[in-house]
Amino acid sequence: MKAFASAPAKMILFGEHSVVYGEPAIAGAVNKRAFVQIKRSFNDKSYLKSYDLNFEVELDTQNKSYILKKGKPGIIRYILEALSRVHDHSPIMMILSSQIPIGSGLGSSAAVTVATLAALYRYHNIRFTKKSLAHDAHMVEQAVQGVASPLDTLVSTYGGIVYLSRNKKFYPFKTKFNAPFVVGYTTKHGNTAKMVKGVRILKNRNPKLIDPVISAMGNLTNTAKYAISKGDYARIGELMNINHGFLDVLGVNTVELSRMVYTARECGAIGSKITGAGGGGSVIALCPGKTHEVSQGIAKQDNILPVKFTKKGVSSRVRW
Repeated sequence: MKAFASAPAKMILFGEHSVVYGEPAIAGAVNKRAFVQIKRSFNDKSYLKSYDLNFEVELDTQNKSYILKKGKPGIIRYILEALSRVHDHSPIMMILSSQIPIGSGLGSSAAVTVATLAALYRYHNIRFTKKSLAHDAHMVEQAVQGVASPLDTLVSTYGGIVYLSRNKKFYPFKTKFNAPFVVGYTTKHGNTAKMVKGVRILKNRNPKLIDPVISAMGNLTNTAKYAISKGDYARIGELMNINHGFLDVLGVNTVELSRMVYTARECGAIGSKITGAGGGGSVIALCPGKTHEVSQGIAKQDNILPVKFTKKGVSSRVRW
C-alpha cells in the first residue's frame, strides 16, 4: 500500500510577523505544491528521498534524527517532528518532491508538514478532518520554530484566500481576487525560526517602539481586508508599500529583498513588499498591466516564480 498527499504553497499578502503576536493576517494558497509518498520499506530501516531537492537520508523516527546519505535536507526537522507524533516507527520509504523553493517565504515548511501528516494519516488509516489536520500541522511548526502562527498551515490545508482574525478564526474571501502578482525570489534562503526569534528579541528589547508597529500592522491588515473585498487595487498597492516599511522596521529586510521591491516599483508595480518571514526568500509585486515589465526587471538579477491563487488545499489518497 502507498499513501499519497500534496499541499499548496502560500503567499502572505498582509500581516507576516505581526500575526505571531495575535494580529490579523491575509494569505492565499498558490498553485505550487509539495508532494509526499509513503510506502513500506523492505528492510529494517526508514528512508527519506527527494530527487528534485537532491537529498537522501536514513531516518531514526524514534529519536528524531537522521544519517545523511546525500545532499542537504533543509526541511527535514518538520518531517521528523511529524513522524514522531504520528508514525509507529515501522520501516518506511518516504519520497518528497516540491515545486516550492525552500526558504523562499512561500510556506514550503507548512506545505511539506501538511502533506506529510496527511500521508501518514492515510498510511496508518487514521481518521482526520481538515480542522484537525491544520491544528496538528500548526503544532509541528510550533515545535520546530518555537513560535508559529497557524496561518501557513491553515492556508495549505484549506486552500483559497483567507483572513485570520485576532481571535484566530479564519474566514475565506468569497469575492474573486485574480490580482496580477509577480513573485520574485533570491537564492539567499530565509530561516523562519531565526527571523521570528530575531523579531521577538527586538520587540522585547524595545517594547515601547515595536509594540505600536505590531499593532499598526494589524490595523493595516484590517484595512486591506476591505480593499480586497472591493477589488481596490490602488489601495491594496498603497497598503503593501506601507506594510513593507513596517517589515523593514522589524529588521527582516535584506539588500536582495529591497532590491527586488524597488525594482518592481520602478518597473510599474503599484505595490511591492516582502512576503513571508524575510531574511531572504521572496517579494510580491502587484502590477496590473505591468506583469511583463516587472518580471523582466526582477529577472535581471534575481528569480521570478509565476503563481496563481488556487482554491485547492490538501489532497490525499491511498493506492493498494
